[in-house]
Formats: sequence, structure tokens, C-alpha cells
Amino acid sequence: MMPRLALMGLVLAAAAPPYLPSNLAHVAQAGQVIVVTSPSWDSPRGTLRAYERVGSGWRRVVSATPADLGWSGMAGASARRQDTGKTPAGTFAIPSAFGRLPDPGSDLPYRQIDHDDAWPYSPAHPYTYNVLQTAPYRWTSYGDNVEVLWRHGRQYRYAAVLDFNLPAAVHTAPSGIRYAETPVDTSRGGGIFLHVTDGTATAGCIAVPEATMRRLLAWLDPARHPVLVSGPIAAIGRM
Repeated sequence: MMPRLALMGLVLAAAAPPYLPSNLAHVAQAGQVIVVTSPSWDSPRGTLRAYERVGSGWRRVVSATPADLGWSGMAGASARRQDTGKTPAGTFAIPSAFGRLPDPGSDLPYRQIDHDDAWPYSPAHPYTYNVLQTAPYRWTSYGDNVEVLWRHGRQYRYAAVLDFNLPAAVHTAPSGIRYAETPVDTSRGGGIFLHVTDGTATAGCIAVPEATMRRLLAWLDPARHPVLVSGPIAAIGRM
């Protein structure tokens, strides 16, 4: 007969929440994990939690915090399309950060944005698609397919870039314009960030309270290979 303590251990293991990093499929190399879950694929609201690896286990750093998602919910990263209002679901590296406010002490590469900074995602211009731009250039020919970052006010006081559909390599031309060496799939969309909420659903980003965003940026450490895992609670384990 199995000892009572062993039986209790099995029950506890079976009851572990699916969003714990130990239950996620693609975090083996990560020392820091931000997990964003939603109640369903269609929900524009979710919950953010954050964990750091301690020995062979995980310690919670940020408790359950409300998060605003895309206005039409989530879609798997490979199926996500531009202008659908979907937040990509999957596991994403966090390569850099930016904000209107000074660096809050992040070890991530951080840019304090100004009026020149823009994030274009025009399918008609694939080589600048999903590439941060910092040159004094007017992007009027891009229509609505460019974000002049300064104009987003509170939302971009602090933001972390998620590695969704980013080009692998970028070079800077003499003009100061930055170009992808190989364009990405321009049907999938770009400009997917974790940023400060303004209290409404997003066009595909994840948005949380400013105090939470500041805390996350001060905590994130590229040496620990941080990732963000997003998805509906029923599917988060395989994201």
C-alpha cells in the first residue's frame, strides 16, 4: 500500500496550477518567466504573474495582476494576423525595452524615446517592418501602419519588446533609417509589447499597471534569459 505522505504528494502535484513555470513546455533555459493567462481565446482581459528560478524550483516575484489584452483576445503566434486585435499566444524572449520615462534600472537594453522614435509595420515597406526607428524622419507614407511612439503617452511610459515576428538582423543606413537584412512575414503584424495600461483593451499588446511595469523592468535580466509565456489558461502549458 502506498504511504499516506506519498499519496498526499501526488494530489498536490496534480493540483498545481497550469501557469506555474514547472508546467510550461518551453521555458527550460529561462531563469525568469512572465506568464500571462486569459480565461478563453476570445477574452480581452487576462492575468499576469512572474517567477524566477531558484535552484531546481521557482519563486513568485509578481502575484496575480490584471492585464489588458488584444480587443479580440488571443491567437497562436503562427496564426496571428495584422489588424485582427489578437495578442499572440506563445513563448517569447524579451530582448529590449523603451519608455518615455528614464530607465528604471533595467539590465535590458533600454531606450528613452523622444519625438523621432517610431515603430513601422507597413506591409508595403517590408525592410522596415517591425524595426524600431530613431532617425528624424516623417513616416507619413506609412499611413496608420506606423506608431510614433511618443504620441502614445501613458501607455509607453514603460514598455518591453516581445520577440514576436522581429527580424533576426538589422543594419543602419547612412540616413539613420534601420533596415532588416531579411524581411519578416508582413502578414503577421508587429509592434507587440508589454506596456503600461490605459485601462482599455489593446490592438495586440499586453498592458499592466504602471507600478507593475516599472517593477518588471527593474527585475528583468538578459543574463537570465527572460521569456513571456501567453495563452488561455486551458492551453498555457503547451504555449
